[in-house]
Amino acid sequence: MSSRALRRLKGKQRGQEALDLGDLVPGEGPEPEEQVADVEEEEEELDESILQPAKSSIRKAKKNKKNLSNIYELICDAENEAEKATTDEDTVKPEEQNGDASKEKSDSGETEKRDAQPETGAAKSGDKASKKKKKRKKKKNTTGDKQEVAGDDIDALLETIEQSNGLTLQSEGCGGSDNRPVLYVEHRNLNPETELKRYFGARAVLGDQRPRQRQRQFHRSTWMTIPKDTWPRFSRPGISMTLLESRDGLQFFTFEHSRDYQQIQFKFLDSVESMDPNNIVVLLQMNPYHIDSLLQLSDVCRIQEDQEMARDLIERALYSFECAFHPVCSLTSGTSRLDYLRPENRAFYLAVYKHMVFLERRGCPRTALEYCRLILSLDPDSDPLCMLLLIDFLSLRSREYNFLLRLYQDWEVHRNLSQLPNFAFSVALSHFHLSQEDQTESKERERLKHKADLLLQNALIMFPGVLMPLLDLCTVQPDAAVLSHDFFGPRSQLGQSPALAELVSLYVGRTHTLWREGGVLLWLEECVREVLRRVDTKDPLVEDCQNKRKQRYQSAPLNIHRHVILSEIKEATSTLPLEVTTQSVMGFDPLPPLDSVASYTRPERQSVGASNESTLSLFFRSLLPNFNLQGEPMPQDDLEVAQAGRELNQEVNRLMVAMRDMLANIQFQEPPREDNPDRDEGEWD
Repeated sequence: MSSRALRRLKGKQRGQEALDLGDLVPGEGPEPEEQVADVEEEEEELDESILQPAKSSIRKAKKNKKNLSNIYELICDAENEAEKATTDEDTVKPEEQNGDASKEKSDSGETEKRDAQPETGAAKSGDKASKKKKKRKKKKNTTGDKQEVAGDDIDALLETIEQSNGLTLQSEGCGGSDNRPVLYVEHRNLNPETELKRYFGARAVLGDQRPRQRQRQFHRSTWMTIPKDTWPRFSRPGISMTLLESRDGLQFFTFEHSRDYQQIQFKFLDSVESMDPNNIVVLLQMNPYHIDSLLQLSDVCRIQEDQEMARDLIERALYSFECAFHPVCSLTSGTSRLDYLRPENRAFYLAVYKHMVFLERRGCPRTALEYCRLILSLDPDSDPLCMLLLIDFLSLRSREYNFLLRLYQDWEVHRNLSQLPNFAFSVALSHFHLSQEDQTESKERERLKHKADLLLQNALIMFPGVLMPLLDLCTVQPDAAVLSHDFFGPRSQLGQSPALAELVSLYVGRTHTLWREGGVLLWLEECVREVLRRVDTKDPLVEDCQNKRKQRYQSAPLNIHRHVILSEIKEATSTLPLEVTTQSVMGFDPLPPLDSVASYTRPERQSVGASNESTLSLFFRSLLPNFNLQGEPMPQDDLEVAQAGRELNQEVNRLMVAMRDMLANIQFQEPPREDNPDRDEGEWD
């Protein structure tokens, strides 16, 4: 490569070098033909030096076209193809300008001969310079087009990469990103600061955090939480993640506890049984990143109205989990699975759920929706925490109406979402809000409004028990025609099955604030009147829905009860069945599955005493641990202690018999009655 080519690669142009006064001699200098030849020589050398590795990369891309694994190879391939197409167009232009000579010879042969023929005279040099100027203008004009073509190719190739990785692309529906899975999670939306910056601006959210971050100690980069300087020094708590298997494009993971962590878990269970939160505090001081202790103490702080400390403990638990992630585990792909049947995985579900609740109460519904997607993507088939009962509320709160409609369209076929009260009403409400947006066209607005009316009417016919509790919580007095009608009367609520009443109470207690808007209430009033008209005219849908309510909703599954307990909505918790309310519910593992898969078991504690032991014998056992009432076999070293225990047992039995006889012979005499009932009571003083 010559010096001129190196100068062009460095971005320098001709004439930028340091000038020597001795070179500036008037009347001397290169001829025009020599200048043009120099420029052509430079560009030919550049083309050969730059396009040579590009051609080799194109040949490699053709060989590996079926096994594309690197996005950078795809980008380079697309750019090289665009450059090749541009250079072809440039070589065609001069051929068209030569007139009759191009008609006699073929394009390729004529180009080679014309390049090989020497040019003489000022006219030929001028023509050659004009051709070069036109070629430069053509290159300038095609620069933007070449970038657009490359950009389009890159987008298309990104879609092929997602398909090759096993990400099932959903059909076109509502929303801007239809080529993504419906449960796609974005890393930037897991940070609540992203949403707060959108509301209040970066300066109001960050404040003085930027200069402080320079003095922070090093922490591992995480997506769900940001470690704080006030936290204890992080050390591996004994939790790790293992890849169990991969099938059908899905990866199944599980968390595992080390031997030391198992011993800490046993101590935690003893602390819970002691019913003293101070024991959990002591355990956390020794093990500051024990997950279940953090979850349980967070509930205690929340009950004591220390919301800041409760949220901080949950974030610390999430940070401990994320530091233990497997390298292959991805939060955004939607292909990672965690089995809720394993006790080690349940803590992660609960930590993410409680973090999501804190975010929603903090005023970050969009971030909470992203975490809701994350929980649902971990096990969408079983849905152990029943996130389908919550995702519609978060979608409406964050005004993600298109996402809710797309989820409803994609999952209605195999999940029958229309039979859940929350989806029946929330989908109708989403259509109504979309019809009220200013950017919606008039025809589209009418279509959405008509569909919203029909969906809300069908929801009221299917679930008539929703209306009265909803109006009651919205502090709205219903119309006399509605009160007097039997369809929405007390019989609609009393005739519900316990499972349906639980679902209705949960939806009303959670989303009644979304129906308080003036426009929404007027729309609800119009639809209620239309429903009464359809009921009076014996619409066949009314009887069909009545039969469905009788046949379905016989009993609620365990995940719905678990969701109601975690929601802490008083309207819903009052409808829980007795088999749930009578058993003890632990905050670190509410309603564990009946078919749990335990990797290790807690060792059985030594029995305190037999059923026939008396209270006094238990007292002596607490004083003398080797005291044995039943004479069980003991080691040789403890025979003397056992003999003393038997003698003491005999003495205790004699003492108990004597006390029993004494209590049996005690007789209580009635106090003497006074003959004068009017006697002053003051004489007794």
